[in-house]
Amino acid sequence: MDKLNALEAFAALSQATRLDVFRLLMKAGERGMLAGEISNTLEVRQNTMSTNLAILARSGLIRSEREGRSVRYFADMEGMRGLLAFLMEDCCDGRPELCRPIINELACTN
Repeated sequence: MDKLNALEAFAALSQATRLDVFRLLMKAGERGMLAGEISNTLEVRQNTMSTNLAILARSGLIRSEREGRSVRYFADMEGMRGLLAFLMEDCCDGRPELCRPIINELACTN
């Protein structure tokens, strides 16, 4: 991830509803959520939610899959990894082993 992509991701997360959506999708994990479920859970009108989902998708933090007439959304773990890697790429004065505990703490394990 480069600086411009990171800025777009941070801009997407800097709005309360979008941050709530991203956290909700992170919690949902591999099952994701339908757009309507997200709207209902967060009590946000569907047209407003659609705009917020599009911004998050453009930022690379979420992805979607069509299911018939519905769309299911997921947190994009590769996008999140890219953002975290960007933040940490120069950490620890060139000694990445010092960052390993943080990276291990953030890694999702099954």
